[in-house]
Amino acid sequence: MESTYTFPIDISANQTNYYWFEAGFSPQELAQIESQVANIPFTRGVTQAQDDNESFKEDSYRKSNIKWVPFDDEHKWIYDKIGNMVMEANENMFKFDLWSMPEQIQYTEYYDYEKGHYDWHMDIGFDDLSKRKVSVTVQLSGGDEYEGGDLQLWPGGTYPINAPRGKGNVVIFPSFMMHRVTPVIGGTRKSFVLWLGGGHYR
Repeated sequence: MESTYTFPIDISANQTNYYWFEAGFSPQELAQIESQVANIPFTRGVTQAQDDNESFKEDSYRKSNIKWVPFDDEHKWIYDKIGNMVMEANENMFKFDLWSMPEQIQYTEYYDYEKGHYDWHMDIGFDDLSKRKVSVTVQLSGGDEYEGGDLQLWPGGTYPINAPRGKGNVVIFPSFMMHRVTPVIGGTRKSFVLWLGGGHYR
């Protein structure tokens, strides 16, 4: 007997591309962000691999300084704004089952004096990182304020895609998509990154 059951597939979903907002944050909002994060202490950016293996040569893979932006009354408006943009992107493109924002925003700076970069990687991993579905990057520095430092996405094929540069731009993509930040060779690249998720992939 032939089965009549069919899986509910949404053929309108596209999980092989990115969604972006040009100037998603206004100049006034960016100035407010700069003021609010100024006193948060820096730490060195690491990956899950280094957390689990201290002999991992982190600087050859990632060179950046980071801050963790607390989820509190002062910064809640930033989380809310990013969350609303992600919901729009997810509705129009990805169609993930999104319902959680469990991690803090990561503020990152890449410096030219050390050719700051982050080599090819995905944002998913094991344990809690396995629940990430969507990654968000907010450009906090203008495209003319640094050289190099391109956010490149690789959805497959021969060549990666350069995400749009521009102060205040918001780029949203699936967390399983390979991506990197190329070495900064002039100036300083500043950005926010944040991840949203839900249950495990099934």
